[in-house]
Order: sequence, then C-alpha cells, then structure tokens
Amino acid sequence: MTTRHDWTTTPITPGILRGALDLEHTERGALPHRLPARARLQIPDDQLAMAESQPSGVRLAFRTRATAVELDVVATKRVYSGTPPRPDGVYELLVDGHLAARASAPDGDTLTIDLASMTTETRPGPVETLRFTGLPDTEKDVEIWLPHDETTRLVALRTDAPLQSPRPSGRPVWLHHGSSISHGSNATTPTGTWPALAAAFGEAELINLGFGGSALLDPFTARAMRDTPADLISVKIGINVVNADLMRLRAFVPAVHGFLDTIREGHPTAPLLVVSPICCPIHETTPGPSALDYSAMGEGRPGFLATGDPAEVAAGKLTLTVIRDELARLVGQRAATDPHLHYLDGLGLYGGSDHAELPLPDDLHPDPAAHRRIAERFARLAFGDGGPFSTRSR
Repeated sequence: MTTRHDWTTTPITPGILRGALDLEHTERGALPHRLPARARLQIPDDQLAMAESQPSGVRLAFRTRATAVELDVVATKRVYSGTPPRPDGVYELLVDGHLAARASAPDGDTLTIDLASMTTETRPGPVETLRFTGLPDTEKDVEIWLPHDETTRLVALRTDAPLQSPRPSGRPVWLHHGSSISHGSNATTPTGTWPALAAAFGEAELINLGFGGSALLDPFTARAMRDTPADLISVKIGINVVNADLMRLRAFVPAVHGFLDTIREGHPTAPLLVVSPICCPIHETTPGPSALDYSAMGEGRPGFLATGDPAEVAAGKLTLTVIRDELARLVGQRAATDPHLHYLDGLGLYGGSDHAELPLPDDLHPDPAAHRRIAERFARLAFGDGGPFSTRSR
C-alpha cells in the first residue's frame, strides 16, 4: 500500500539554512557556499573552490508538524583516478536535536580527479530524491545536515505539512576556521566531524569554515570571518601551512598577526581562540611539502609522506613544532593588550599517546573515534568551566 501525501514545496532560501555564508541559485538548484561571493572571486586554486562548496556544518533548519520530508538534490561524486571509490555522502535528519534518520544520494554529477596530471573532468548526473518518513506528528524542530565532504545542490524541499523558519535557539554562534581536519576528513557523517560534535557538546550554533587543504591564512577568509556575526571564534592554524610548504617563518608570523587583526576589526571583544596543530608525526620535525605515499596506495589505502629536509628548519622552514612555539609566543604577546584572546595547544586535543592508540589512518587525518576524542577535549577545554567559551568567561 502506498501512502499518499499532500506535499508543500518550500523554496530553498537563507532563512532555512544554517552554517552557510552564501546561497547561489543555479540552473540545477541552490548551492550553499561557506565563503561569500566576494571571497570566492579571489580564490586562487581549485582545491579551495571545491572545499568551500562542500557543505561541512551546513544544515536546513525548520519547524513543522510534517511526518514526511523529501529533499531533491544533485550531489557531486568525487572520483580519484587509481584509488578505491569514495563512500556516498551522508544526509542526517535530526528531530529536536536527536538523530532520526540518515540517507544518501547514490548518483549525481561525477568529478574525476587525476592526481598525477592534476586534471579534472566533470560528468553531469541525475537529481536524486531523499525521503524521510515516519516522523512524529507533533510540532518539532527539524534539521537536515548536508554531507560534509560532498558538494550538494538543493533542488526542492517538500513536506506533508507546512513549515516555518526555525525559532531562535538562544545558543551562541561559534565561528571556526581550520584545515581538512576541521572540515571533517575521515569522519563518516556530517554530525560526526569534531567541530559538529564539539558544538553539540558545547550547545553552540556552528559555522564551520574548515577547508580541506586550505587553512592558509588567506586574507579573504579573514575578511569573511570579520564580516560574519558570531559570539565565539576559533582559528586552527598550522598543518596546511606546513604540508603545502607555503611560507617560511619570516612570512608566517606577520601573516598570523594580519589574520587576527582582520578578525578583530569585526569582533573586537569576542572570545578568540587560536588552536595549534594536533599531533602529526610525519610533520612534527620534518617540513613539507606533503606528498602521496604511492606504496600505501598500492596497498589499497591512502597515505601521505613528508618530503622536506629537517636541516632547513634553521633557515626558516616550518614544522608543527616550530608553529606551536610561534603561536604560543605570538598569542602571549598579543594577549597583553587583548584579554579576550586565548591559546590552545593542539597536543591537548590529540597528542602522541593518542596517536599511539588511535593512529591517523592516512598519516594526516583522524578517524571517527579520534574526531570524537578531539571534540570531547575541545568541549571541555573551550566550553567547560574556566574555558574561553564558557558562559562565565563570556
């Protein structure tokens, strides 16, 4: 027996979208962006363009009595030549903050990436319909978290009862910037990335500007953070600067100062937390750049190597150890005139003993269990009593 529904179609608008800084309307649906249009015009590479369009932390949010929800999407499937297929992105539906259902779009556009030649090819695919049924027939808050690592165009939203914009949560808005670890690499669900988990533990509304491969102190990212309303702000700096071999110590220090200066232009007194890198043995004392570990790929698993020369650290090349020391010194210096600026050593989130227990599967990114551990510790150190994000501190 087929259940009939009288569907209400609701336009996809910023009013029912959280965690995005822009919504681009295209011929194939609404595309959430995590950087505004002005910043996107200044993006210098395809890596960041891809990362910012992947909706980590972005969710549809509304209030309704609906028992059934349909969402039409066009997902972009990434295929890396010579590597195993990636799992489909996961959509998670939450009712009053609790996970109620998961779904995936098995087909969509296909983006094939050849890492050897650094070329890409895109093949258009179909619209897929995600169906969530059996929801409680009561007035409730619904969120649909989009896949953290799969670009998604939102084509249509249908419900079997009208919906309203969500009520204000009363929770502080936490604006976070970081690398692929903050983006959610190796997490398996959008609510399982460490920032999403930490936001849930800390009862905060997350805006996640974690960009895979692209936490590089870009001025346009700092300006986007400056212009985004937020109550709590954190920046996790280091691993991408090292593994991209982007700059030397002489450039790194003033770049961090400039990044923080820009954020402070829009948020002069908000708690601002600078977080140094978590443990990553390949880059603790060895500079970048990182490179693919083809021997690991030959075994059917991803892996990375550090290819820099430790002897060049004396000449200004960066390692994670150097960056932690510099960030601690820099924040200490600035805190003398900025009492709302704080430092968190990333080794307190995931250190050497954690790596021994929960090693990085590809030598760069934590697995789901490590994401949870990082989140629990961040919640305790940042949101807990005495932390820079605690109610008492604010």
